[in-house]
Amino acid sequence: MEQFSSPVSRRKFLLTAGLTAASSVLLKGCLGNPPEPGNQASNAAPANNTATTANTAVPVANVSGAAPETNTAKIGYIPIVEAAALIIAKEKGFFARHGMNNVEISKQASWGAARDNVEIGSAGGGIDGGQWQMPMPYLISEGNITKGNQKIPMYVLCQLNTQGNGIAIANQHKGKGIDLKLTQGKSLVGQLKSQNKSFTAAHTFPGVNQDFWIRYWLAAGGIDPDSEIKLLTVPAAQTVANMKTGTMDAFSTGDPWPYRIVADKIGYLAALTADIWKHHPEEYLAMRADWVDKNPNATKAILKAVMEAQMWCDDFNNRPELARILSSREYFNVPENVLLDPFMGKYDMGDGRMVDDRSMASLYWKDDKGSVSYPYKSHDLWFLTESVRWGYLPPETLTNAKAMIDKINREDIWREAAKELNVAAADIPTSTSRGVETFFDGVQFDPENPKAYLQSLKVKKVNI
Repeated sequence: MEQFSSPVSRRKFLLTAGLTAASSVLLKGCLGNPPEPGNQASNAAPANNTATTANTAVPVANVSGAAPETNTAKIGYIPIVEAAALIIAKEKGFFARHGMNNVEISKQASWGAARDNVEIGSAGGGIDGGQWQMPMPYLISEGNITKGNQKIPMYVLCQLNTQGNGIAIANQHKGKGIDLKLTQGKSLVGQLKSQNKSFTAAHTFPGVNQDFWIRYWLAAGGIDPDSEIKLLTVPAAQTVANMKTGTMDAFSTGDPWPYRIVADKIGYLAALTADIWKHHPEEYLAMRADWVDKNPNATKAILKAVMEAQMWCDDFNNRPELARILSSREYFNVPENVLLDPFMGKYDMGDGRMVDDRSMASLYWKDDKGSVSYPYKSHDLWFLTESVRWGYLPPETLTNAKAMIDKINREDIWREAAKELNVAAADIPTSTSRGVETFFDGVQFDPENPKAYLQSLKVKKVNI
């Protein structure tokens, strides 16, 4: 597997990451009272346009299984909606009732800081794992983005959410065809180039989710993100400020930041990631492999707590409280209203388009396709394939992808935790593949034939 790690240098990944070199800020979440068995989330019927599973109730806790080897873990997060289940697991006492009453939720200043902190681990003042864009756990495991290319084996344990991201555009481009299908995007980019200007866009870390979303959108509109625009790395919390100063034309990140530009009247949303790929895989919980191997029961306890939190988050009756908790100074430090409407599936896109559809909101436990929490191996393969598409990883990666995924994706631990939690059999996927995936431009990804997917793409770096 050396060919997986050697072709991509740390320098390439960190070319634009100067802004991300910061140490993490550690926060201790306030432990809330665990909900009583008779006071669980409501099963109120959803609205007609509500995702059918969005009213899932949290079951009575099942604390079966061996006692955790430790009650302590340090878990990192970035202040975007992908972190909701981790924060709720702490705030609502789900960690504590599974014996993990000393879990520290640690806010990270950037994805670069999260990577640095997982490299040193909690023993060195860092973290044991946490929230990650994909395929960061793979890149860290193979030493692609670590100091000195040191391999830090990681395990992917669950998917944290789907959707909840968007492509934000500065107001100066409103009405110029910079929309979902980029109807006039190619001509605008060409016009800027003729004036010795460039269309400047940003993501939060190179070669992962939010980079891939904006790349896919641009490429579907016929724009090469590597040669026709300027693509930068900017921490999520700084994206709005950069757009406000006029130094950025577009950015890709998770709520609340895309929606906040509409609330602040400095931009609009060209697309939600739910428009680009509905029910797409978003971010993941992954831990250092040495921590998991040493603490298998504690790992399952953490997973059970996160699963319960995901169920709690997916009850739309809980979403006003969810917005209140996350908006606090301790966590996101943003106005509550910029979280609540998107959590309810309501988006004022800022260009006249209004969305009122709960199936387009960030979901955490289930969606119309089944499980959100379960980490499908077929989704990991898409992220690795997309990495090959843009030259972040070599084509040979696909030859070894199955072995790599089998080593890093621990869906087996997810299944064990789900059974101990008495999750209904119908909510535990029977296959590690979700099957063929379809994007907004009609392109399909068949996990049985990733090469055909690459061959079908018109804009790409790889020659295949």
